[in-house]
Amino acid sequence: MRAAVYDEYGDADVLEVREVPDPPVGPDVVLVRVHATSVNPVDWKIRQGHLQGAFPHHLPIVPGWDVAGVVEAVGPAVRSGLQPGDPVWGYVRRDDVHAGTAAELVPAPERTVARKPEGLSFAEAAAVPLAGLTAYQALVEALEVSAGDRVLVHAAAGGVGQFAVQIALSRGATVVGTASPRNHDHLRALGVSEVVDHHAGPVSAQLSEPVDAVLDLVGGDALADAPQQVRDPARVASVVDPAVRDAGGRYVFVRPERDHLDALRDLVDRGRLRVDLAATYPLEQLADAHRASEQGRTRGKIAVTLT
Repeated sequence: MRAAVYDEYGDADVLEVREVPDPPVGPDVVLVRVHATSVNPVDWKIRQGHLQGAFPHHLPIVPGWDVAGVVEAVGPAVRSGLQPGDPVWGYVRRDDVHAGTAAELVPAPERTVARKPEGLSFAEAAAVPLAGLTAYQALVEALEVSAGDRVLVHAAAGGVGQFAVQIALSRGATVVGTASPRNHDHLRALGVSEVVDHHAGPVSAQLSEPVDAVLDLVGGDALADAPQQVRDPARVASVVDPAVRDAGGRYVFVRPERDHLDALRDLVDRGRLRVDLAATYPLEQLADAHRASEQGRTRGKIAVTLT
C-alpha cells in the first residue's frame, strides 16, 4: 500500500510517499480503506520531534490521527456491527506513535471508529474526529456547558474552535469568540454573539461582562488572563496547558470515544455542525499540507485525500 512516511524527525521535507507492507487485521481491529485524512498541529509537532516524551515513538512513522473511509475487513472480536463496505470515520490513536492514518489501509482499534455521517464527504468527515472530539469532551465533560451559559472560546476560528462554537450553540449556550479581525464576520455567521480581537489587549478587559465558562485553545497570556474572564475559575478548560489545573481548572487530553463520534454524527445529521475546509491536498502533497498548518493562519481544517 501507499503511505506517507518519515524515517527521521525534521521539517516537512522528511516526508515521502512510498510503498509499505499492508497491515495485519488484529482480533479487535477494523481495517479501513482510507479515502481521506487530515492535518492537525499535533502531526507536525510529532514530526519535529517535540512530543517524544508524551508517547513512545517508533520510527519509521506514518503521520495522521484522523480517518474517513470504508471498512475493508473486521477482526473476529469486533462487536460494533461494522461490516466490510460500511463508511466510517474515526480518531485512530494508539498507545504509541508509529502507524498513522496517512496510508491507504489503516488498522483502527474498534473503539476509535464509528459510522460516518451521510451528509459529509470523506474529506469533510476526515476533518472532524480529533478536533471535534476535543471540543466535545472539553465543553460537555469538562465544562458541562448547558442552556443559558455564556461561553468564551479562544481561537474560535481555528480547527477546534469552529467545532467548539457550534457544539456550544447546539447546547443552548451563548458564545463569545476571540479571533483576528479578518475572521470576525465569519464567526458572527457561525452564531457567535460577541467577537473579541485577541491582538487588542487582555481579553478580560474587552468583555462586556465575565463569562460562565472558558475554553482555552491558545495557552500563554490567554490562559493567564482566564481567571479574570470567568465568574468561576473552576470552569476554565485548556487543551494546550496542564497548568490550568493550578488555578482549579480542567486540562483536556482528547481520547477516542465511539459514543462521542456518534454524538458528533447526530449534530451533523441535524444540521448543527458543519465543516469548513481551509484546503484539500492529495497524499503526495502531504508535506505542503504540513507547511500550511505550521503557518498557523488557516481558518478551518486541512484535509488530505487518497482517492
